Amino acid sequence: MNKRGPIVVIEDDMDDQEVLTMVFQELGCPNEIAFFKGGDEALDYLTQPDVFPFLVLCDINIPRMNGFEVKEKACGMDTLAHKCVPFLFYSTGPSDRHARDAYAQSVQGFFAKPASYDGLRATISVILQYWGMCYSPMQAQSAAVNTH
Repeated sequence: MNKRGPIVVIEDDMDDQEVLTMVFQELGCPNEIAFFKGGDEALDYLTQPDVFPFLVLCDINIPRMNGFEVKEKACGMDTLAHKCVPFLFYSTGPSDRHARDAYAQSVQGFFAKPASYDGLRATISVILQYWGMCYSPMQAQSAAVNTH
């Protein structure tokens, strides 16, 4: 996980993309926000050797390949496994089955899309704070380079 890397958002709804953009801006998030409407495009981006994202926020209900299928493909890609990117789901209508399926795939978080702007802002703020404080292998590598 690269805390300065892009935040990858897999979301096909343009209105949701606009609202998320406003939330990230309002929170003062310095990371680039890379939006993708579908899983194939997002996976192509994520597997580029020079792309080291901060995290992935993936809607479950996206066209062609749903969020669970995106996560399953991502788990099978060695190039992604070494990047240690937190993969989070969010959905407008989460169910217990969705949550069980998500955690069975070792997702790092599952969130309901809040109905209000303030709710979304609070959720994104907590996600950014939590993952911003988490230790990652990239920090260990940076620390080792800086001490030599």
